[in-house]
Amino acid sequence: MRNMDKIKQFLLLFAKGDRVLVVINADPDAIASAMAIKRILWRKVSEVTIAHFNKISRPDNLALIEYVESSLQSLESIDKSDFDRFVVVDSQPDHNEVFSRFTYDVIIDHHPLSCDKADYVDIRSGYGACSSILVEYLKILKIKPSAKLSAALMLGIKTDTADFTRQASLRDIRAFQYLYMFADMNIVTKVERTLITEENMSFLGNAIKKRKIINNRAFFHAGIILKPDDLVVVADFFLNIARVNWSIISGVVGKKLIIILRNDGLRKGAGNAAKEAFGRFGSAGGHKTMARAELDLKLIRKEIKWVNQKALADWIIVRIAKTAGKKIE
Repeated sequence: MRNMDKIKQFLLLFAKGDRVLVVINADPDAIASAMAIKRILWRKVSEVTIAHFNKISRPDNLALIEYVESSLQSLESIDKSDFDRFVVVDSQPDHNEVFSRFTYDVIIDHHPLSCDKADYVDIRSGYGACSSILVEYLKILKIKPSAKLSAALMLGIKTDTADFTRQASLRDIRAFQYLYMFADMNIVTKVERTLITEENMSFLGNAIKKRKIINNRAFFHAGIILKPDDLVVVADFFLNIARVNWSIISGVVGKKLIIILRNDGLRKGAGNAAKEAFGRFGSAGGHKTMARAELDLKLIRKEIKWVNQKALADWIIVRIAKTAGKKIE
């Protein structure tokens, strides 16, 4: 099906009086993609609301919201009955149990296909960012993106491709070049410079002190935490350590064990490694170079006798080693 025909199929799902909810796990790519959906549906539906379910604490994400999309809402404040149509971007319904609260009309994503239960599905795993897919929608529909939307989409592409050093395609580069003509580069610069807070520094300092490096893999288990985004900061930072080619960073939030995986792109895919090591204990998956697992402590308790923080840290190392036994490098 030609791209224009496919996008017409997308637009035919919506009517003038529809109230549309776009559900995201908020990060720069997801926020920008949702903003693009909102722009595409402008004047075609009654309203578009963007709602996130994750706690947003990374300073760059907060800065992005402040500069380009301050109307973002928490999913907890949303009444499902207020909406007629449901859209998910930069994720698929099985990526997190929270997504299962809704039946989706639209799925647009760039992660490997795992769930296509929707009337309209556009999943392109060959793209480095979902933002790049939505840029193509804008171009085909001849919609000139605003300076703010262009900046957000640029940041979505830059973030998910790590400045074109991981999983970037020519399509991502072309989308970025197109956006460069319209973007407010002051917004891009301000968001990119807002990377770490003093609080992050304290967390990172503790991680550096307590890190374990085993077979070129850096591990840190933070214990009970309030902000999972802190784990992401450490996971990204630890890949800068000489000869480290994997970082596996974890912490407990409520009744969940959160594990963030990163690698250098030269190894086995992080998403596949996460699924093999942790998939039967909860949700796990991601890209070749970055992945996330959210595991149920009750399921882990069936495998290890004492679920304390040291036991969890050791269990993660063992699970990774078993996956590596098939070698993870």
